[in-house]
Amino acid sequence: MIRRLVLTASFLALAACGQGSSSASDAPATPVPAAPTAPAAPAAPAPSEAQMQAALAALPAPYNAADLENGRRAFARCRSCHTITPGGPNMTGPNLWGVFGRKAGTHPGFNYSKAVQEADITWDGERIDHWLENPRTFLPGNKMSFAGLPDADDRRDLIAWLQLNTTAPS
Repeated sequence: MIRRLVLTASFLALAACGQGSSSASDAPATPVPAAPTAPAAPAAPAPSEAQMQAALAALPAPYNAADLENGRRAFARCRSCHTITPGGPNMTGPNLWGVFGRKAGTHPGFNYSKAVQEADITWDGERIDHWLENPRTFLPGNKMSFAGLPDADDRRDLIAWLQLNTTAPS
């Protein structure tokens, strides 16, 4: 009942927006025609479970033994700061699409700390593992506020999940 009241009140508040006293100077604006939009590209079908398992098996050890469901759950801790889609936005942290094989501090449009900009590392599973264990000690002076992921299995699972979800299929 309370939820219905809140929804009704919200609707009424929105309906009343912009309605108030009007004067001669409040003539309605001339409508602007909407810009034509390109048709959206069809979304690629999600890989099947068999395709995901084959991709997992192709990863180098120890990532080929990962639990992808646990990796997906572990990424929930990262989702508030990072996106993983191709061309996705930077947030508090950079977009992670294509992170594997990328030089640290080079994702376009993200304002990296000096420590990350000057780091002479290329992201791979091993370096991401050390980063995720404790970002502050792996690269002192970075801006990442994440305290770290202490469990080695969680890091392995997350890294495998990231490899399969931030890299274009080959």
